Amino acid sequence: MTSATAPVRTVAWLAVRQVHRGALIVTTVCAIMSALVAYQFQTTFEGSIDAAGLRSLAENPAVRILFGQPLALDDPGGFTVWRTGLPVLLLCSVWVLLAATRITRGEEDAGRADLVLAGRLRVADIVLPAMAAVVMASVLIGIAVGAALAAAGTETTGAVVYAGAIVGVTSTFATAAIFAAQVMPTRSAAVGITVGLLGACLAVRMLADGVAQLAWLAWTTPFGLAALAAPYADNRVAPLLVLTGLAVGLAAAALIAAGRRDVGAGLVAMPTRRSPRTELLKSVEGFAIRRAIRPTVGWVVGIGAYYLLLGALIASILEFFDGNQRFADLASSAGFGGLNSANGFAAALFSLLAIPTGLYAATRLAAMVADERARRWTQLLSCPASRVRLAGTEVAVVTTGVVALHVVAGLAIWVGAMITDAPFTLGAALGGALNSAPIAWLAVGSAALAIGWLPSGVVAIGALPVAGGFLINVVSQSVHAPEWVMTLSPFAHLGAVPNAPPDRAGIAAFMTIGAIAVAVGVAGYSHRDLTT
Repeated sequence: MTSATAPVRTVAWLAVRQVHRGALIVTTVCAIMSALVAYQFQTTFEGSIDAAGLRSLAENPAVRILFGQPLALDDPGGFTVWRTGLPVLLLCSVWVLLAATRITRGEEDAGRADLVLAGRLRVADIVLPAMAAVVMASVLIGIAVGAALAAAGTETTGAVVYAGAIVGVTSTFATAAIFAAQVMPTRSAAVGITVGLLGACLAVRMLADGVAQLAWLAWTTPFGLAALAAPYADNRVAPLLVLTGLAVGLAAAALIAAGRRDVGAGLVAMPTRRSPRTELLKSVEGFAIRRAIRPTVGWVVGIGAYYLLLGALIASILEFFDGNQRFADLASSAGFGGLNSANGFAAALFSLLAIPTGLYAATRLAAMVADERARRWTQLLSCPASRVRLAGTEVAVVTTGVVALHVVAGLAIWVGAMITDAPFTLGAALGGALNSAPIAWLAVGSAALAIGWLPSGVVAIGALPVAGGFLINVVSQSVHAPEWVMTLSPFAHLGAVPNAPPDRAGIAAFMTIGAIAVAVGVAGYSHRDLTT
């Protein structure tokens, strides 16, 4: 090893260490979920779907908008791609863009990159290893999912094409995030730009799948290109080559931008001076609310838009199930009963609402620890305000945000249903949306517990009740696990409101456990040292 390459290799190993844990978690979740769905198809669905039903499914615009074009549904691999492809791509893309901005612009914002760049290394010398690390993570995820599907008995060529689509989409958003980190002067701005790009790409994919005249738009979005590859159906290579070109082009642009900016700055200059804004700065409670407003509004817009779309599609979904009762029966056997009614369909959608709202809670409380580590809380902690008050206020504001997100989802799906004259009432919408809020409260409690006792793991521990609980629920149903295993998931104790009465005992247990976790976490926070 020469003296010139030693620093670069050290930076490269650091980048790998920074992303390896998250990469392994995402890889495991995606691989297990994909393999289980393929296995479930072979044990439950195979031979049960006739050609007429498949044709009706492919012709239904609501189904295409929600899940994409249904291709090769009579094949376990094709069915798996259709059912889990979009969730897997979204999970990988969101994780990789957050990781990419964290190990590049995030390190500069925190001042940790200053010492590294004080020597012979340039900005591009730390950007390139970071890019290599996240792209390698993308390759790892794709290979693991492809291998899991092949091991589950699906056709090898389709598994390889699907793996290539995952690598292409994830690498595209990884390089896009790093490019944004060079252009924008802060990590939050880079994340906002990349998340906005991801949302726009998803919206374009929905338009391309839902409107036949706009099908050509699929070539302009990574999600559409992954669908055009048609794993297990046509197994096209050309869309994967376009995806590769997108990733390579963005990577080149990121390296060029890195060579043309100063440390701690971006190519886009933002105003450094502005008029003082002192609103909500006169109390601890006002400050907590002010910090939460902007990110909460972003979550409100995203969740509201998604559930508005779902509400508008209820009438079309019900029409489809009326003409294809077999699909409703198959969905019921897979754990999604009642989809042939508006209340049943909404109950299935609301059962998943706690996942994004729980993640919202975990990320918001993690921001408190991040601010503490970046020493932005130092002056506040020196004031005559107890730590119990500070932490309790943050938890209260985050809990209010969680409830607001559930209410917004209920209102949005009801408005969407009213637009299309679907038989769905406002009371049913709000009842179903709030029914899953206690699971999100478990995420609040878990994250608060981590703040007090394991600050470095707030997001992972906070996400455990919602992401981990959902995974346990899916796995246990797919492999017909013993009942005691199923009961480990909070989702197993969730009543199918508004299609069925709520599980009041489960709700009471969730509220109690969450409250205890919050109390223990706040107590730990009041006694521990500050993180650095």
